[in-house]
Amino acid sequence: MSTQLGGQPIFILKEGSSRTRGRDAQGMNITAAKAVANAVRTTLGPKGMDKMLVDTIGDIVITNDGVTILKEMDIEHPAAKMMVEVAKTQDDEVGDGTTTAVVIAGELLKRSEELLEQDVHPTVIAQGYRQAAVKAQELLKSFAIDVKAKDADILKKISETAMTGKGAESSKEKLCALVVKAVSMVAEADGSVDIENIKIEKKVGGSIEDSEIIEGMIIDKERVHPGMPVKVSNAKILLLNAAVEFKKTEVDAEINITSPDQLQAFLDEEERMIKSIVDKIIASGANVVFCQKGIDDIAQHYLSKAKVLAVRRVKKSDMEKLARATGASIVSSIDAIGDSELGKAGIVEERKVSGEEMIFVEDCKNPKAVSLIIRAGTEHVVAELDRAMEDAIRVVGVVLEDKKCVAGGGAPEIELSLRLREYAASVGGRIQLAIEAFANSLEIIPRTLAENAGLDPIDMLVALRASHEAGNKTTGLNVFEGKPSDMVKEGVLEPLRVKTQAIASAAEAAIMILRIDDIIASAKSSAPEGGPGMDEMGGMGGMGGMGGMPGMM
Repeated sequence: MSTQLGGQPIFILKEGSSRTRGRDAQGMNITAAKAVANAVRTTLGPKGMDKMLVDTIGDIVITNDGVTILKEMDIEHPAAKMMVEVAKTQDDEVGDGTTTAVVIAGELLKRSEELLEQDVHPTVIAQGYRQAAVKAQELLKSFAIDVKAKDADILKKISETAMTGKGAESSKEKLCALVVKAVSMVAEADGSVDIENIKIEKKVGGSIEDSEIIEGMIIDKERVHPGMPVKVSNAKILLLNAAVEFKKTEVDAEINITSPDQLQAFLDEEERMIKSIVDKIIASGANVVFCQKGIDDIAQHYLSKAKVLAVRRVKKSDMEKLARATGASIVSSIDAIGDSELGKAGIVEERKVSGEEMIFVEDCKNPKAVSLIIRAGTEHVVAELDRAMEDAIRVVGVVLEDKKCVAGGGAPEIELSLRLREYAASVGGRIQLAIEAFANSLEIIPRTLAENAGLDPIDMLVALRASHEAGNKTTGLNVFEGKPSDMVKEGVLEPLRVKTQAIASAAEAAIMILRIDDIIASAKSSAPEGGPGMDEMGGMGGMGGMGGMPGMM
């Protein structure tokens, strides 16, 4: 970038830097964002397709989950990265509706492009989108349905909606019952749910029907010594964040040994030190030890003689969950071991699950600790089930917290679209155009649901609009029968927060991308000169050996 002063060029940016301004910059960003939305659009709804993602080392992920697809894709374009942020925010806040949020954001930008071509200023569009987003939040709250914590049937339907289309259809009944039971068990009296209290363990082998819920904790480890008891009743549990082994000196030290007697004395002393550590553990009254670090061979021998069940190299997150479940404190120093630090559990037992040993900690002091074992025939199915279960757990938790849900199947989007058009007419001026564009954008959800189910999107939209204009607020698209029907009666329900968050974050991302009219890329950027254009990105910029997205859509 340079400017002229008396015929002499003055360089402001470093050589090799590129700058794209005005309509070109906006066009480029909108194209990038639309490409991201198109990448996940075909996964939306119960009839959505899956994506296979292959990374640079050949690992495969097969998924229907919007945020997983976008995280796995190696996206470079800055505007496209902002769309990934939309999905991540949606996932962090609600756990479901990531594809919805991204698809709405992409459609908002597509509609804004049409307005830009009619010379509507980006600021006007941004203002209209903001107003429409605020109005949409109000409208959504006005037609939300109340949910009580005791409504197990409604909670089951909400988890079914979150799980549909994620490869769990055959055993949806069983899995949803597990989800509702698990969330209800960890829910507090005020409705708040700490999802951290639910642990999901994946095990390949068996069928989906073999999945079960354990009232307590499961640790994917085995006893460190075969001589240790397999089952301990009335367990007193010590959680240790220190190694049960000979302590090496911090500084470099040398010991000169000149005779075999000295060597033997040295080894005896080392063993005596380890025995004193084990004696401290036994003196505390602990009969089960979970250690975050290593346990020495000699220590294993002494612990097994004392009939103490010990497990080593337990993950930090599992240690924290165990502390919560058993009431134990995590001890970081051997000298701090005492009976006051111990936790309690009715049973600690090593059991075989599909050929592998796991430690079960049951009848815990805190009953708000539950674990789910997910079983399936192959690794990829188990991984996708895990994502589906996590989504379902999160949405049921969100509904228990907010106590509100809405109909699914594109019903809220059609209703919002109609109401926002009425609102746009009352606003008037150029902003009216932006609010109408926002209203039209929301129809992308029922349209996409229809397309993904192989139905005619225009016929379906017309039928849905007619039903909503007749006052049926909960009419959505029944993709299995290919016609509009009452989503509440069909049991297709979603948390209110899924919709409010999706619309809010989609609008924010669209506004932010719209307001950019200048892209200055530094010389170090790996983007091609002239700005990181989408056409040079093979559809979507270096997505880990995927040979460009379009072939995948």
